[in-house]
Amino acid sequence: MEIQRVAVIGAGTMGHALALVHALGGCRVNLFDSNPDVLNGAPAMIRAACATLREAEAITAGQEHDALGRIAPAGTLAEAVRDADLIVEAVVEKAGIKRGVFAEIDRFAPAMAILASNTSYLDIFPLIPEARQARAAIAHWYTPPYIVDLVDLAPGPHTDEEIIPALKALYEGFGKAPQVFKHLVPGYIANRLQAALNLECLRMIDEFGVSAQDIDFSIRHGLTERLAVLGHMRKMDYTGLEMVRNGIAGGTYQPPRNTGESPVLDRLIEAGRGGVRSGAGFYDYGGASAEELFQERDLRLLRLKTQLQALMGEEQ
Repeated sequence: MEIQRVAVIGAGTMGHALALVHALGGCRVNLFDSNPDVLNGAPAMIRAACATLREAEAITAGQEHDALGRIAPAGTLAEAVRDADLIVEAVVEKAGIKRGVFAEIDRFAPAMAILASNTSYLDIFPLIPEARQARAAIAHWYTPPYIVDLVDLAPGPHTDEEIIPALKALYEGFGKAPQVFKHLVPGYIANRLQAALNLECLRMIDEFGVSAQDIDFSIRHGLTERLAVLGHMRKMDYTGLEMVRNGIAGGTYQPPRNTGESPVLDRLIEAGRGGVRSGAGFYDYGGASAEELFQERDLRLLRLKTQLQALMGEEQ
């Protein structure tokens, strides 16, 4: 199954980056967003991402030029999808909005187009028109997807058996790392682990008075190296499974209950400290622009990625 023409629906944080990922992979990409301001702002964000990749020597100037030449904005969704082999849905994580987007895609897209949703948590299959179910799947990425290689692939209950292998082959050809699920696991693996970690970190701040800096210090100096080299399950093997079992049997740790609320997040958000784009969150970013901070993050991720690849060799 040949996939050459891609439509990315949604040009925001993930959409513009997914357009770049597919263009760097050699596909021609139509990019659409219902908000003209978001669509008009996407080229600058794509160029900034390319500049970072080029600075880190992850791509050449020629690769950047070719990729940018493969991305075209579309004035309407119909224009974006009319000749697509693959449609990547990356709109806001609200079921009603996604349902409407899928209905519009169904009106205008070729019958054989694959529909891949970047949803983080939703079961999108009940939202997709029946005629599209056989060629619908989840392809969920992590930000920034032009650096982070993991992509979660999951079929729906009626997805043709050829769809997931086709997406897996496409993304492996991009140099990415597809994680194939036999069926939808809500939140996949990485998102579920992040959700559990979020709850525990916020609980430690709210209940035990631990600081954000304390948590990051422990993660960076106690967990990062071992998780990067071993993963978590192999780390348990090295710890010894009997010791792991004894720790569980001791019952000294009880996971936090998700109440749907977090006092520390409420306090920060109400104070205007919403994260990097606000200039402060758990940390104060000293007046640096969000663009500068994201570029610095990306360059550090790229350096780490290069070093880890060299360290790990062929082992995945």
